[in-house]
Amino acid sequence: MHIVIVTDAWYPQPNGVVRVLGSLKRRLEGGGHRVSVIEPGLFKTVALPTYSEIRLALLPGRKVARMLREADADAVHIATEGPLGRAARAWCRRHGVPFTTAYHSKFPEYVHARTGLPLSWLYAAMRAFHAPSAAVLAPSPSVARELRAEGFSNVVEWAHGVDTDAFRPDAKDYFDDRGPNAGQRPLWLYVGRVAVEKNLTAFLDLDLPGRKVVVGSGPQRTALMRRYPEVLFHVADGDEELRRCFNAGDAFVFPSRTDTFGLVMLEAMACGVPVAAFPLTGPLDVLGGARGTVGILDDDLGAAARAALGLDPAACRSYAEAFNWDVVADQFLSNLARIG
Repeated sequence: MHIVIVTDAWYPQPNGVVRVLGSLKRRLEGGGHRVSVIEPGLFKTVALPTYSEIRLALLPGRKVARMLREADADAVHIATEGPLGRAARAWCRRHGVPFTTAYHSKFPEYVHARTGLPLSWLYAAMRAFHAPSAAVLAPSPSVARELRAEGFSNVVEWAHGVDTDAFRPDAKDYFDDRGPNAGQRPLWLYVGRVAVEKNLTAFLDLDLPGRKVVVGSGPQRTALMRRYPEVLFHVADGDEELRRCFNAGDAFVFPSRTDTFGLVMLEAMACGVPVAAFPLTGPLDVLGGARGTVGILDDDLGAAARAALGLDPAACRSYAEAFNWDVVADQFLSNLARIG
């Protein structure tokens, strides 16, 4: 089966959407499918305002149309709502080609946090984008329920997985001789984009013993480095270094209130590191019925972090191993809209 995935988020962007799609592509190809990706690196691009690390395709309509026409695909999946996603959607609708979409990110909340535009307007735009889709793939039961409540139709649940070969328990010494307060324990860790929607100040303002480490890049990084000189900020190069970063933590603190899933929590647990987060969409689905065993959810994030220190690393690893990418790929295939 030849599948075309259209996405505005792709390597080298450092985010969960890219990690999910990259893992999905590898698993599908391992199963004998052909996967073509239409992504920003194939186009002239411009920087996303306020987030220069993300590049957006510039006027991609004609090229996207040609690529889709020449692909002669069996299925088209539109993963994002950006310029490439919109160009692919327009071509599919014009030619009567069925397609699926995904809701990877809480785009209305992200835009609202940056611009103050009303959420009702932003959700209306998202509903209009996804309405013609044969199926809107949502990364968790909570997100599926939220989208249905916002008037989205054809929403289906699509689980996410974690690469437990790449992310596995390892030595905890990676940051022992680095940065402010080197060697102090406990080490409270965050990994992910350093951007306003990740609510990092809720973590960095916590009064916790030991030291805090933030791993990741993003538009807020420079400002936060100035504001929190006692915190070590680090950018990892590839999964091998990222695994060592995860393993260095004694607890993984996830302060986001807007994530649809939060793959980094699974990656932390795959390395044997327990999670602390707010009891919201994303963490609720990732931890499921294992709350209190592999992670702590509490409206008091500091209390959650301190309680997470007492959890069993082996239980975290065992829990993460259940998030199998074969199941994820099978669900994806079953929801695709076949062409012809």
